[in-house]
Order: sequence, then C-alpha cells, then structure tokens
Amino acid sequence: MPTSANIDAETLDLLRCPFTRSRLQQEGDELVAEVGGLRYPIREGFPVMLMEEAKLPAGVATLDELRAKLIAEGVQTT
Repeated sequence: MPTSANIDAETLDLLRCPFTRSRLQQEGDELVAEVGGLRYPIREGFPVMLMEEAKLPAGVATLDELRAKLIAEGVQTT
C-alpha cells in the first residue's frame, strides 16, 4: 500500500518531468507535471520518475497522443 510522504521543497525544485522537462507539483502520493499533466507515483517516499509508470491525463490514451497534443500547442517533448 502506498504511503503518503511529502517531497521536500529543495528536491521538488530539482525534479523535472522526463517527458516535458516541466516542473512538478506534489498532489497526495503523486507528482504532477505542470505541462502535460503526467502523474508520477511516490512509493515509500521516493518519486518514481519513469514514463512507463506515469498516469496519463484525462482524455489522453497514449504518450504519442499526448506528444501530438503538446506539439500542436507549441510544447517540445523528449
């Protein structure tokens, strides 16, 4: 069962979404990318920053679909 843990501000300031390179905000047991809305889990106090583990935002079925949407909005992805 996941445990809620706050990521300290200094660490959070260093972390970036590996897909969009945007900053992250903590929401409960997840880190949410400011751009694109990918949600990365925090497990046992450690952020899991793997795109394969990320939850896609509502209305997006695949990473390719999210990439196309972001490119159409002028956002560069990895």
